[in-house]
Amino acid sequence: MSIQIAVDLRDATPPFEQIRTQIASLIAVGRLADGARLPTVRALATDLGVATGTVARAYKELEAAGLIQSRRRLGTMVTHAPADSTRAADEHLQVKIADLIAASREAGITDETLVSLLQGRLRNTD
Repeated sequence: MSIQIAVDLRDATPPFEQIRTQIASLIAVGRLADGARLPTVRALATDLGVATGTVARAYKELEAAGLIQSRRRLGTMVTHAPADSTRAADEHLQVKIADLIAASREAGITDETLVSLLQGRLRNTD
């Protein structure tokens, strides 16, 4: 079982938060549907090269937010599917993101620079 997330240990964002955010985003855009099984804490920690406690904390926060549920013997599963109105908003956002990526590539901006610009902008909007 593989979910496509990555942890950047050079990023100032704590690894558990990177994991939590990426899984929540995959759920929000429907890439992880209601009922989808997540890797075990140990398996995901091994795949990402982080401590099991890091993944456990991310899962705990996702569970507190009502996005996943962990049960003995059944594993950890997604328990929240986005509503239809959320899907429409997500599709609109996906188009905007694609436009931003295309414009940045036309301007010669690297993917890494674009990500850094977005992260900086997100930090300043709090």
